[in-house]
Amino acid sequence: MEQKLSPDLPLLQNADLKGRVVLVRVDHNVVKKGDIADPFRIEATIGTLSHIIEQGGLPVLMTHVGRPRDKKTGNITVSDATSVAPIVEYLKTKLNISFLVPECPATEEGIVDPGNTLKDAVERLKRGDVGGVYLPNTRWFAGEETKGEERARFAAHLASLADVYVNDAFGSWQPHASTFDVARLLPSYAGFLMQKELIGLNAVLNPKRPFVAVVAGAKYDTKIGPVRALFDRADTLILGGVIYNTYLAARYNTGIEGVSDDEKALAREVISLDEKMGKILEPRAVTESDVVDERVEGKYRTVDLDDIHGGGTYHYFLDVAPAAFEDPGLKEAIGGAKTIFVNAVMGFAPHFIDGSRALYDLIDKNRDAMKLFGGGDTLATFKKVLPDAYRNGIEDDTYYFFTGGGAVLKVIEEGDPYALEPVRALMESGK
Repeated sequence: MEQKLSPDLPLLQNADLKGRVVLVRVDHNVVKKGDIADPFRIEATIGTLSHIIEQGGLPVLMTHVGRPRDKKTGNITVSDATSVAPIVEYLKTKLNISFLVPECPATEEGIVDPGNTLKDAVERLKRGDVGGVYLPNTRWFAGEETKGEERARFAAHLASLADVYVNDAFGSWQPHASTFDVARLLPSYAGFLMQKELIGLNAVLNPKRPFVAVVAGAKYDTKIGPVRALFDRADTLILGGVIYNTYLAARYNTGIEGVSDDEKALAREVISLDEKMGKILEPRAVTESDVVDERVEGKYRTVDLDDIHGGGTYHYFLDVAPAAFEDPGLKEAIGGAKTIFVNAVMGFAPHFIDGSRALYDLIDKNRDAMKLFGGGDTLATFKKVLPDAYRNGIEDDTYYFFTGGGAVLKVIEEGDPYALEPVRALMESGK
């Protein structure tokens, strides 16, 4: 892969860290119901954190965990389910230092005013009482995702804690107080993981051809931009999940449960383009199920696309049937690709994962292609259904695992990795 970064991007290796408090934004959003689901994203930041410690920096870490804010009421739930505590315990074993997690008073609006709690923790770090500070879940703070004065106060409070800011949270691409605003208030640098991810994106934006892209998602309307961009960039595009349901309903004028007329209308743009260009490769068999949240014998069946006809109605298509990946055309497309980008769980996990297993196995058999996997759900499913291939892929130069699927799709849509707002903030800081 291309090994160049923009000269405007300030790099961690050029920062003077000795004796300085270093505020590090990481993407350690790996906690599910109080436990670490997969430490991959923590492991990916160890290089950055080790460098800061070795250079004499005093690390203050922060990440978001889950979605503790209620979208309807705006209330923020502070609980063990979205605590950073499991992350801290894991990091102790990796960095061999003790971390202090400050306890801030919270209301139903979250942590509105941390007072001197965070600053007192940093003072203990400076005195050498602890090896590092790990701030509470950034989304527990009222100013993290809001706008206006509340957000400005929170960003200023964060900046007051440190001398240097490092962003190593590629997956946290949304411009929030901890990923965007702080970079404008402190000397700021891109961490090693951020640098690696930006380099990795070159293989997606400038792929060796033939280029096959596989994308799935829970809602078509949230993936319109990336699907359209991938259609333009790829030689072959394969769809899965609800996106494929929407495509099939629109393509064959068919009623599929869960797909609205508005979503079908959105899909028709790409369908119209594909009638001229023929880039979309349709898996020819899907799994229809009468129920969504479980796999009940006798309640699901394989449906061949040749049997789908205009005006018919179907229950949920919860997976691409494994038989679809035996199709010679699909096997030839994936087997002959030079670059494969995958941001796709083909079915409704955890009960319908056979299609994903068949897809990943077929991709793994292509030993020559550059295989790029994006997204936590994609990687989690890959690890579950093909654990040996996943483990081998971590050390295999023909594989690349992105830590943030949403960030990759955003970059594909924009056509420029430096269009991500947190990355732009780093570059503006450098100037």
